[in-house]
Amino acid sequence: MAGDIMEYGYARVAAASPELKVADVDFNTDRIIELIEVAGDKSAEFVVFPELCITGYSCGDLFYDPSLLEGAKKSLLRITEASRQNDVVAIVGFPLEAGGKLFNCAAVIQKGRILGIVPKNYPDILEQRWFREGSELGAETILIGDDPVPAGRDMIFISKEDNTMAFGIEFGNEAWCPFPPGGQLCQEGALIIFNLAADHESAGRAAKRERLISDLSLRYTSAYVYASANCGESTTDFVHGGHLLIAENGHIINESDRFYFNSNFIVADVDVDKIRYRRTKDGLFRGTDHPSARTVYFVWSRNTRLKNGLMRKIKKHPFVPENRELREERCREVLSIQVSGLEKRMRHTKTERLVLGISGGLDSTLAFLIAVRAMENLNLPKSNILAVTMPGFGTTGRTYDNSVQLVKGSGASLSVIDIKDACLLHFRDIGHDRDLYDITYENVQARERTQILMDIANKYGALVVGTGDLSELALGWCTYNGDHMSMYGVNSGVPKTLIPHIIRWYADNLADEEIRRILYDITDTPISPELLPPSGTDEILQKTEEILGPYEVHDFFLYNMTRNGAGPRKLLFMAKTAFMDVYSESQLKKWLSVFYKRFFSQQFKRSCLPDGPKVGSVNLSPRGAWTMPSDASANLWLKELEELSIQLY
Repeated sequence: MAGDIMEYGYARVAAASPELKVADVDFNTDRIIELIEVAGDKSAEFVVFPELCITGYSCGDLFYDPSLLEGAKKSLLRITEASRQNDVVAIVGFPLEAGGKLFNCAAVIQKGRILGIVPKNYPDILEQRWFREGSELGAETILIGDDPVPAGRDMIFISKEDNTMAFGIEFGNEAWCPFPPGGQLCQEGALIIFNLAADHESAGRAAKRERLISDLSLRYTSAYVYASANCGESTTDFVHGGHLLIAENGHIINESDRFYFNSNFIVADVDVDKIRYRRTKDGLFRGTDHPSARTVYFVWSRNTRLKNGLMRKIKKHPFVPENRELREERCREVLSIQVSGLEKRMRHTKTERLVLGISGGLDSTLAFLIAVRAMENLNLPKSNILAVTMPGFGTTGRTYDNSVQLVKGSGASLSVIDIKDACLLHFRDIGHDRDLYDITYENVQARERTQILMDIANKYGALVVGTGDLSELALGWCTYNGDHMSMYGVNSGVPKTLIPHIIRWYADNLADEEIRRILYDITDTPISPELLPPSGTDEILQKTEEILGPYEVHDFFLYNMTRNGAGPRKLLFMAKTAFMDVYSESQLKKWLSVFYKRFFSQQFKRSCLPDGPKVGSVNLSPRGAWTMPSDASANLWLKELEELSIQLY
C-alpha cells in the first residue's frame, strides 16, 4: 500500500538558509516565505531557519533601533499569515523587545498561528552587548499583534493528536555549552532538537561543527536539525558559510555545501520510532519527577506522502561502514576485541594451547587468525594452536587445501582426521541409512567434529575455540551440541557480512604474500557447511544462502529488528528501499518469514551459548545482551507479514 511515511515511523524535517540582506527585513521575509513554501512542496513537516534571519544576525547596534524592531515584528506577522495554508511547522529567528530588554528569539509558526516564542538563554560574548539571557524575559506570554503568545525558555512542543512527537529548540553556541539545554528538553520528551544558528567560519570549524552536531544527536538519542546563516550574513570581520546539518543518533544523514549567497535548503526523513525504541531499550531517558517544561501543542498532520521517495538512505549493510577508512578501522578494532577476549580467557585459565576446527570457510578462518594473534601477544609458539581439519562427506578439495595451507603457512600444528568412517559406524549404530541425506546425516558429522575437538582439548589441556558467528546464531544455523558448543566463542558477536572484510584487512595488513593469497581465496569461496556430498566435479552444492536466503538480507533484518525496533511492516519497507535494485518484494518477504521463524524457534540454542566477546551494538548473548524466552511464539509477526504488500513510491 502506498502512503504516508509516518506509517513507517518517519518525520520529514528541513533546514533552510535564505538569501539575506542585513537589515532588509522585507527582502528577508520574502525569502523565508518562499522557503516555507518549498518545505511544503517537499512534504516537510518541520523547517528551521538561522537565528535572527528576519533582520540578519549582523545588525550590531541597529538592534536598538525601534524601526528595525518594529519591522521585524511586522515581518513575523506576515510570515505567520503566509503560513495559513501550510501544515509546515516553521521555526524562524527574530529580535524581540520586551520590558525594555532585547532578546534573540525563535518563533514557532504553523497554519497562521504563532505557537510560541523561545528566547536564547546563552548569548555569546558579542551578543551580550545587545541581548539579555532568555531567563530574564519574565512574562509567560508576549503580545504579538493582537494575540498573546506563550513565551519562555521552558517550553516543549508536542503533537496535539497523540503526544507521540515532541521537539525543543536550541540556539547556535548553546550547543557548545558544557550542559546544552537540549539535553534537558530531550529528558522531558523532545525527540528532535532544532538549532537556529549564525556560526561564522574559520579553518577547521566545519569539521568540529559536524562532530558536535553528530555527537549531540547521539548523546540525546535524538534527531538534531541545524540551520546556520549563509554568506549574505558576512560582514566586517566574519564570514558565514550557511552550514545546514541533519543528524540522527550519531550520524549525519544530510548536509549542505557551504559558502553560498542564494537560498539553500536540505531535507531528510528522521526515524522517530527508532529514537523512541532506543530510548526505551537503553533506559537512559527516564523523564523527571518534576517536569519543568511547559507544553505547547502543534498539529502533526501525518500526511507526508511518498511522492518524493524516502528522503534518507537505508544502508544495505548496517554492520559494515561504507567509508573505506572507517571500515578498515572497524575491522582492526573488532579483531582487537576478539583477540583481547581470547587472550584474557587464556591468561585466566593459565592455558597455553588452543584447539579449533578449520574448514577453509570464513568463520573458522577468522577464529584461526584470532588464535594466531593471541599467541603472538602472549609470546607463545604458534605450534600451540592445535588446528584440526576433519574432512567429511561434503568436503571439497578447494576448502581442504586452503585450510591445510593456511595452518602450515602460519606455523600452527595441523591434524587431519577423516570423520567419514566414524560417521558411517555411527549411522550403523543408530540404524540410519547412509544414503538418506537428512538432518541426521548432517548433524552426525557436526557432532563428531565437536567430540574430536573436545577430546583433544582434554588430552592437551587446551581450550576449544568456537567459530560460529552472530548471523548463524540469529538463525540457529548451527548443530545443537555440535558446532554450537565450545569453550570460548570468539566470533559470537561478529555478523557474517563483516567477516570477509576483517579477513581481507588481516590479509592486507598482517599477512605475508602466500597467506594473503589463501585468505583472499577463502573470502571468495561460497558459504557452506559442506555436510552433503559435492558435485562430480568437486564443486560445492550445499550453499547456505540458497537455503536460507542471502546473509546480507538476514543481517539487515537482524540489525534493524534488534537495534532499531522495526516490526514486519517497517522491515519490509526498509528492505525494499535498500535492496530495490537487487531483490523483489516476494523474495524479501519470503526471507523475512524465514528470519522470523528461525529467530524465534532457535532461541533455545542461544539460551545456553558459551562465553564470547561482544564486539558491536547487536549481540545475542543470553547474559544480558538479548534475553528472550525460548518458547516465544512468532505468530504475531508472521501474521502481520502475511498481510503486507509494500508499494514504495
